[in-house]
Amino acid sequence: MKILVTGAAGFIGSHTAERLANSGHHVIGVDNFNSYYSVKLKKLNALAAEQSGCKIIDADLRDASMYSDLPTDIDYIFHFAAQPGISSTSTFEDYFTNNILATKLLVDYALNCEGLKMFVNIGTSSIYGLEATFPETKAPEPASYYGVTKLAAEQLVLQHARMKQLHACSFRLYSVIGPRERPEKMYTKLIELGLNDEPFPLFEGSESHLRSFTYVGDIVDGLVSVIGKETVLNNQVINLGTEVEHTTQEGIDAVSKVLNKTIAIKVMPKRMGDQLRTKANIDKARELLNYNPQTTLLEAVKYQVDWYKQNFL
Repeated sequence: MKILVTGAAGFIGSHTAERLANSGHHVIGVDNFNSYYSVKLKKLNALAAEQSGCKIIDADLRDASMYSDLPTDIDYIFHFAAQPGISSTSTFEDYFTNNILATKLLVDYALNCEGLKMFVNIGTSSIYGLEATFPETKAPEPASYYGVTKLAAEQLVLQHARMKQLHACSFRLYSVIGPRERPEKMYTKLIELGLNDEPFPLFEGSESHLRSFTYVGDIVDGLVSVIGKETVLNNQVINLGTEVEHTTQEGIDAVSKVLNKTIAIKVMPKRMGDQLRTKANIDKARELLNYNPQTTLLEAVKYQVDWYKQNFL
């Protein structure tokens, strides 16, 4: 299969591109290597994918002219590229252009790929809102620009499935952790600060927040299992994550255990739009994909600590 992966130098995108290439597929990646976080880290991610045989193009999906350089004999598109997370440094325009406009242009390109079997959109549990414990039938209530624009992107893709113009599905991912996690995310920051004996900034009250911390390898298992299931999955929204919940404090304790040291805490003001609870309801993924994530929180943290030490110490 010839597969296009957007955001191929990102956290989950690079793992997916690498897995697909290692499985014998012809993988083309696209990433704009922007400076939202370390370009050095993105290049490290890209190198892992490239060493597996993936070709990565440095291009911006918001640039309409770049699509003429992409082949149209694509079998699958995995769309990870987005303005991620909840950040005070990101404007509404950042979320709008990266998450909505870029997706619209990518869909337009996909409609010209006559042999396309499936457009796989990568969504987020943030679409549900402050509580994300629901089945896919729950009406979305996003509470952040990120959640709002990712919902819009999801619907832009599924609109064309409903119109029978292409096969498409969207996955809503839950609190993904593991090697290559972005540097501003919880576990990478905990590991970095813990190793350097610096305090971890914890948003007030968030120690009791509940999360479905899901190992990236378990997420990729679910994503790549779509291949060959385009008829069953067409126009479907599917949650991917673990059903096991942990508090933020339990996550901090897991890192402390693996590092064998106490991590100091610096309490910060509450962050607007932060989810209070996520618990992946994966009944649908089990039914359609035989999805069954197995990696424990402690195992995931160990993998991530090993990766961090190998690349940053």
